[in-house]
Amino acid sequence: MSERASKYIRGATGDWEIVVGMEVHAQVLSNAKLFSGAATVFGAEPNSQVSFVDAGMPGMLPVINRKCVEQAIRTGLGLKAKINRRSVFDRKNYFYPDLPAGYQISQYKQPIVGEGEVTIDLRGGETRRVGIERLHLEQDAGKSLHDQHPDYSYVDLNRAGVALMEIVTKPDMRGSEEAAAFLRKLRSIVRYLGTCDGNMDEGSMRADVNVSVRRPGEPLGTRCEIKNVNSMRFIVQAVEYEARRQVDILESGGTIRQETRLFDSRAGETRSMRSKEEAHDYRYFPDPDLLPLELDEAWIEDIASSLPELPDEKKTRFMEIGLSAYDAAVLVGEKETADYFEAMVTEGAEPKAAANWLNNEVFGRLNKAGLSVVTSPVSPSQNAAILQLLSDNVISGKIAKDLLDIVWSEGGDPRAHVDAKGMRQVTDTSMIERAVDAVIAANPDKAERVKTKPKLAGWLVGQVMKETGGKANPQAVNDVLRTRLGITHEG
Repeated sequence: MSERASKYIRGATGDWEIVVGMEVHAQVLSNAKLFSGAATVFGAEPNSQVSFVDAGMPGMLPVINRKCVEQAIRTGLGLKAKINRRSVFDRKNYFYPDLPAGYQISQYKQPIVGEGEVTIDLRGGETRRVGIERLHLEQDAGKSLHDQHPDYSYVDLNRAGVALMEIVTKPDMRGSEEAAAFLRKLRSIVRYLGTCDGNMDEGSMRADVNVSVRRPGEPLGTRCEIKNVNSMRFIVQAVEYEARRQVDILESGGTIRQETRLFDSRAGETRSMRSKEEAHDYRYFPDPDLLPLELDEAWIEDIASSLPELPDEKKTRFMEIGLSAYDAAVLVGEKETADYFEAMVTEGAEPKAAANWLNNEVFGRLNKAGLSVVTSPVSPSQNAAILQLLSDNVISGKIAKDLLDIVWSEGGDPRAHVDAKGMRQVTDTSMIERAVDAVIAANPDKAERVKTKPKLAGWLVGQVMKETGGKANPQAVNDVLRTRLGITHEG
């Protein structure tokens, strides 16, 4: 997809620009909830992790979880955002069966984190800045279960009171690809920070996506919010469908009604859920049970000093040791992948060779097997050893791939496998000469063509490699072949 195609949608009357903003709910990594000591373990028995506070029992008072506050500050610092020394918790009033108190404790006008930014990586090495409007802390609601009984709905309050960070962007994204790239990058950042596990399939990160369209250069159009999108693929599909729906309405003379919509992943379409609420609909007011949150500057500085190296910094460092912008971006996307790569380099692998090996050989095998680098049957040291054998011309490129398959299935030291299985590369010139002579004799017509078009020599080299079981040194084969055919130029 071209850059223009990803940012614009063509209608019957011309191009429309797709404008996207996002509100991401990221579950705080914490052993206890935001205002109670109840556990937050995923997959526990329904209603087994519910305190009196979570259940909205009369007279129960919330107590702020210091760890959750620290995690919000860490995330804000990771987003290069302003940390507000004073913030206020508000009651957001609405009724739903899985919200026992009848209100959610959230933050409205005075959030804990202010403006920041995220740099996203796009195709062709391009980057784009996406502004962060705010980050605030709030409680999650429980979960209504509609598939347990044909006549009744059930409520599981295990999630009620779990700490969420709502991260709100500015409408800086253009098109579905940028929206997916932003969420991918944000997920990477919070996972590096250790503030959210980013497990979208478990609901610990989900996005409300605001989509509008406009003629290029015109003011922003009316937006529609698509609730709870929980995968990069669904974000792309939802944005593209919603943009097309809005363009069709506008070009037929209609107007866009601001509303909340749901994305049906099976049908690949959005559908209306309710009219969009405004702040006054929730009757926000400061929670009378919670004092304003006052942060000590020394504590903020202490948290800042403990931040790990984040994806952008790591990407820059990887490029400084020889990686392309693309390779570096791929490797830093997941902290575990970056750690695996660095472990290979520590074991002696040349950085560019390690990146190519991972991208071209290892990742494909892992994806096919449904594994990750964390569960890879081949360790960084084993991969580094294979690359060292290849660099030292002990094995050829083909044998290296075969060796990877052997280590994948059998484990063990790659060097030992090379010796035990006779996989060492053949550098004996006389043996290579015999193989070259045999291939030339078997293919005289092709040999004659190569004499006039040396660039076609690759086919004959391949035949010699087959003749030697892939053990011949490819450069030695090429040299002998050219000598035999009297080739002195590329042609």
